[in-house]
Amino acid sequence: MAIVQVSVIPIGTATPFIGSEVSQALKPLQEEKDVKYQLNSMGTLMEGDLGQVMEIVKRIHEGGFTEGVRRVQTIIIIDDRRDKPSKRNPDGSI
Repeated sequence: MAIVQVSVIPIGTATPFIGSEVSQALKPLQEEKDVKYQLNSMGTLMEGDLGQVMEIVKRIHEGGFTEGVRRVQTIIIIDDRRDKPSKRNPDGSI
């Protein structure tokens, strides 16, 4: 299982507040059942099959182009360890 962090940054919005654009971008993630995710102030962490997670990342990136946004920067960090299963934190977080 891979752990992926993705940050979506809409560029050229009318105001510095980008909450509505980011929430639109994250809608594809909320539809997934097989991928565990956690939102934080710097992005979104996901845990699951790398192929499935990357498809979600693509949809999240495309979701950033809403409400007149014409440019989106997406930052992806992948931690894919295959020598042993990943261990979750005691509280269940990624």
